[in-house]
Amino acid sequence: MSIILLFLAALGAIAAWWLSQQRLMAKPWLEVGAEFPGTGALSLPAATIGLGVFLAVVGSLFALMISAYFMRSHGADWSPLPAPMLLGLNTGVLILSSAALQWAQVAARRGQIDNVKVGLFAAGVSALAFLAGQLLAWQQLNTQGYFLASNPANAFFYLLTGLHGLHLLGGLVALALTADKVWQGFELGQVRLSVRLCAIYWHFLLLLWFVLFSLLTPWVDDFAAICRQLVS
Repeated sequence: MSIILLFLAALGAIAAWWLSQQRLMAKPWLEVGAEFPGTGALSLPAATIGLGVFLAVVGSLFALMISAYFMRSHGADWSPLPAPMLLGLNTGVLILSSAALQWAQVAARRGQIDNVKVGLFAAGVSALAFLAGQLLAWQQLNTQGYFLASNPANAFFYLLTGLHGLHLLGGLVALALTADKVWQGFELGQVRLSVRLCAIYWHFLLLLWFVLFSLLTPWVDDFAAICRQLVS
């Protein structure tokens, strides 16, 4: 619990520091192409700042929900459900999706349009596979009798994984728009920022999923306890 809360606090601190470096009160129409005095940072596009604000809001939302999860877990009616092993496979698929977008970002920076196309396609397919895997995990739990309204622990599991999936689905819309520009033959200079923002968003969702995965899979705690015993 403490490790997860510390991670979320660190994530919030990084987001706050990043936003503080962007000089939100600056007047870009007066400083186009100029460096901000004392920072050496170039004025960033509004989309980049907007994404930073959005990620800070999403991070805060999940932090509140995780705090509610811990408080509710002390109730007498709380009965943790067994997390499907499929979640481990889904995690690997999401890692591949994030890595593919990182590769596309690097390719866009180097002017390699073919690699950008491959990276965007691989990221999209992997993300869809992740969502399909999450739905399959839900189906497995329902088959075993772990329904949404059966227990508060079940409700939190479906809520947290479902909300994460909705954010990934929204990211797929942005990814599809970016891929459409690439396939229409837009110059890399016109799509480089979109690819970069998609990569940042995917990395954020991956980190967020790591937190949820460690929270919702009891065997992770058992594995950590075994590791602590080995170290001590």
